[in-house]
Amino acid sequence: MQKITTFLWFDDKAEEAVDHYTSVFPDSRVIDVQRYGEAGPGEPGTVMTIAFELAGQRFTALNGGPEFTFNEAMSLYVDCADQAEVDMYWEKLGEGGEEGPCGWLKDKYGLSWQIVPRVLTELLRDPDPATSARVMKAMFGMRKLDVQALEDAGRQ
Repeated sequence: MQKITTFLWFDDKAEEAVDHYTSVFPDSRVIDVQRYGEAGPGEPGTVMTIAFELAGQRFTALNGGPEFTFNEAMSLYVDCADQAEVDMYWEKLGEGGEEGPCGWLKDKYGLSWQIVPRVLTELLRDPDPATSARVMKAMFGMRKLDVQALEDAGRQ
């Protein structure tokens, strides 16, 4: 078991969200489901927590009620090998949610994701500061990140 596990607080959609996330990421699975009993505070028999893995990374989702909601101060970063992966994750995680700037989106459950092609990190590490500045400027003009446009900005 990993030492630190990301814990995600949902109002009442933890099971639905986990089903969605595990359908999107390869090497993902539900590990354990715990349900509320007679002591509550949730309805007896409904999901309290779900332990799950996404691409081998462990998480726990809780149906904790409406007291807390997600915001952009916490996001999940998805490293994408190429534009096809960017497109797939952007479409599947963004469905019913909202697009943000610079490769960020919120899914329909309010969780923020960064969908980032690996080439962006490589270009931003370029030893020429002018190259990384052009790439950064190009990224700031995008919602879903465009690998070809980022590479073009790096070559100008």
